[in-house]
Amino acid sequence: MFIDLFAGIGGMRMGFESAGGHCVFTSEWNRWARETYTANFGEEHPLVGDIREQREDEIPDHDILLAGFPCQPFSIAGVSKKNALGRPHGFACATQGTLFFDVARIIAAKRPRAFLLENVKNLLSHDRGRTFRIIRQTLEEELGYSISWRVIDAAHFVPQHRERILIAGFREPVGFSLKDLPLPRAGPRLSAILHPEDGSESPEEPYTLPPTGAVNQKYVLTNKLWGYLQAYAAKHRAAGNGFGFGLVDGATIARTLSARYYKDGSEILISRGSGANPRRLTPRECARLMGFPDSYRIPVSDTQAYKQFGNSVAVPVIAAVASAIVPWLYAEPSQVPHLLPLRGSQRMLFATTP
Repeated sequence: MFIDLFAGIGGMRMGFESAGGHCVFTSEWNRWARETYTANFGEEHPLVGDIREQREDEIPDHDILLAGFPCQPFSIAGVSKKNALGRPHGFACATQGTLFFDVARIIAAKRPRAFLLENVKNLLSHDRGRTFRIIRQTLEEELGYSISWRVIDAAHFVPQHRERILIAGFREPVGFSLKDLPLPRAGPRLSAILHPEDGSESPEEPYTLPPTGAVNQKYVLTNKLWGYLQAYAAKHRAAGNGFGFGLVDGATIARTLSARYYKDGSEILISRGSGANPRRLTPRECARLMGFPDSYRIPVSDTQAYKQFGNSVAVPVIAAVASAIVPWLYAEPSQVPHLLPLRGSQRMLFATTP
C-alpha cells in the first residue's frame, strides 16, 4: 500500500501500480490535475487538496510514501545563533514553511517502510548544496531512514532528455541503493511516440482527424509565430547565446517537456519538411513522451494538458524504480533477487493504438 502526495496526474502512482502496489490516499491541490487524476483512477478513496491542511491521523497507514514535492527555497541559519536566541533549530526549524516539511512530518508520524521522493536535478546544487544537505539531515538524522539518491535521465526509457533526482529511503537499513538500478543503454526515438498520419493509427479527435489520422492543423505554427521564433533564435545566435527553438524529427529525441509548452511549444517543434511550418506535439504525443499509455484519458483543455504532462514524472522511470524497491519491503536482503536489466516491455509503458 502506498500514498500519493503532490500527485499531479498520477505518474508516480502508475509506476508503483505496475509493480503491484495499491494506492490508499492521494493529495493534489490543483483542480485541473485532480480532474485528470479522477478521470483515470476513479474515486476509490478521497482525493484531498492542500496537504498542509491534512492532519497526520487522517492519513491511512501505508508501506510506501510517494512524493514529487515542489522544493521551495529555504535558508538555514547557524545552530549556535538559533540556540543563543532561544529559537528552535534542526527538523523543527530548517524545513519549516516548505512543502518538504509536510512530507517529513507525515513520514515522522506514519513511519512507512519506505519512501520515494522526486525532484528536479538542481535540488542537488540549490543554495550551494545546503538545501539538499538539510533534506539529507532531516531524512537520515532526524527521521532515521537509510537513503540513496540518483539523477536519472528519462531518455533511457522515453525519447526525451529529462534529468530528475530520485531519493529512496528505507526505515530499516536493508542495503538498497538506487545506484544499483540497471538502466537500458539506449532509449527509443521520437518516431515511437509521433502520430504516423498514414491511416495506421485510429483517429483521436481533436488531436488527429479522420480518415487518415492526420494531425489537426491547429497544432501547426502560424506564419507569425514561426517567423517570431526564427527571428528570436537568430538574434540570440548573433549574441553568442544558445537560446532558441528545438526542431526535431522522428529520428531524434526531444528536449525536456516543460509546463510552459502551452505558450509556444518552442522547446519541442516537430519538423514537417522543408518549407513547411513545424508543429507542436499534440497532448496525446506529450502523454506518450512521458510514458503514459494511450488508454490514459485527457479530459482537460490543451493548455491544461500541456501543463500537466510538463509537470509530470516519466512513468517508465518510476516503474523501473518501483520494481527495484518493492522486493526489499518485506524480504531479508539475502532473499532479494539480483536486479536484472529491464526487458523491452518495461522500458516504455505506452503503446500506440493501431
